Amino acid sequence: MKQIWRRENLYQFAKAKLSDYLFICVSNREPYIHSYRCNEIKCDTAVGGLTTAIEPVISAIGGIWIAHGSGNADRDMVDSKNKLMVPPGEPFYTLKRIWLSDTEVNDYYYGFSNQALWPLCHAVDIKPIFNEAQWHTYKRVNEIFARNVLEEIKDRRSIVFIQDYHFTLLPRLIKKVSPETIVAQFWHIPWPRQKTFQSCPWREEILIGLLGNDLLGFHTVRHCRNFLTTVNRVIGDSKVNYEKAEITIGESKTEVRPFPISVDFEQISRKAQGLDVKEEIERLKRELNLDDKLIGVSIDRLDYIKGIPRRLMAIGHFFEKYPEYKGKMTFIQVTVPSRMDIPSYRDLGEKISALEERVNLKYAMGKWKPIVTMVGPLPAITIVALMSMANLCIVSSLHDGMNLVAKEFVASRHDNDGVLLLSRFAGAAGELGDALLINPYTVDQLAAAIEKALVMPRVERYKRMRRKRRLVKENNIYKWAADIISSLAELT
Repeated sequence: MKQIWRRENLYQFAKAKLSDYLFICVSNREPYIHSYRCNEIKCDTAVGGLTTAIEPVISAIGGIWIAHGSGNADRDMVDSKNKLMVPPGEPFYTLKRIWLSDTEVNDYYYGFSNQALWPLCHAVDIKPIFNEAQWHTYKRVNEIFARNVLEEIKDRRSIVFIQDYHFTLLPRLIKKVSPETIVAQFWHIPWPRQKTFQSCPWREEILIGLLGNDLLGFHTVRHCRNFLTTVNRVIGDSKVNYEKAEITIGESKTEVRPFPISVDFEQISRKAQGLDVKEEIERLKRELNLDDKLIGVSIDRLDYIKGIPRRLMAIGHFFEKYPEYKGKMTFIQVTVPSRMDIPSYRDLGEKISALEERVNLKYAMGKWKPIVTMVGPLPAITIVALMSMANLCIVSSLHDGMNLVAKEFVASRHDNDGVLLLSRFAGAAGELGDALLINPYTVDQLAAAIEKALVMPRVERYKRMRRKRRLVKENNIYKWAADIISSLAELT
């Protein structure tokens, strides 16, 4: 049986491999956010796999996490060097907060990061907006982060682990000043085809920035290959070795590797078996009139890559094509608003609301309606309860780096039941082949897949779910971090 990585053995592994180095993690979002609520300062933990995976590593060797301080009480919690020890109550490492002006946040984050790079990297209908002023602000923010990283490195042997597309220029900026520092980056979204990336006016500068990394990680082999091909076509003096997945420019070499991110399987599975989740399931069924209903669920951040409008159209088509399910099946759509300062996201929210209303008006019967809408963020216990009680979960992303909701659904099904309908265009599809793989662009096929999931024999459901659970358990979030540490250790 494969080794199951857990927080404890990841901690020991990191300590053994990296204890001679200062470990610095850089991300836009901070792991702990302080905010004023009811005249008191409250601390919220960032939700997601990144904090779960990195904390054991950074705690093991006493490192530093550098991130944008976004909470309205963040400044009141730091010392004169903008630092504090975290986690609260049991501090193991330092959080250093970077302050950005409203203009910098708007242009660097909402602007270039999420209106240029985000749509550029996702094969969807929304086209990137390349704004020169936003690009210059993005460059300036990368320089601000670089100065703060270099302040911590000084003359110490260091490893810098950078997160995502907000910092394409940061690796090269660090290397220029501190060439002996080991720099790695994980790209959490897809890397597009070379022809798509060519449309970016600052493509060479972005690629040269990313090639400051000693190690560059993506979710899938396909994303790695797309990056290698992009560099091969755009950067004339680069040497791309496809067999070794390495890129050389002069004296600089970048290894490009797939590291499929995952979830804390055991924590989610254990939570799903708790009494509080059982009580939450009873509450939801009672309040949403679901006691005798078949249940479908989708849980998404509000984003055009998630395919929510087509999914809702497919729900309507399902009830038209299979009218025997009227009054018997309820679909729960959980949507968490995000980036609502961006017009395309506001328009999407309005479109989703109109579609939900249209389907409900057309097919509702008495107290029953086909779509129940829940606006997040919801408590973790409610999310786990929804996944645990659902007959099926639909993940119909039009394009996604990984999609952890698919893996969370699998982890929550300790009963080995439930059917996952998973987009072929989500990174998770490469691992979770026992899901019902769907084309989210084809409304009638998605409707047929819903019916197939509902009539699937129990034996087949159990067989498929057991295989998926074993895979997610073995390839959990801690294994993701351990694989990256192993690759970093080879560079030391």
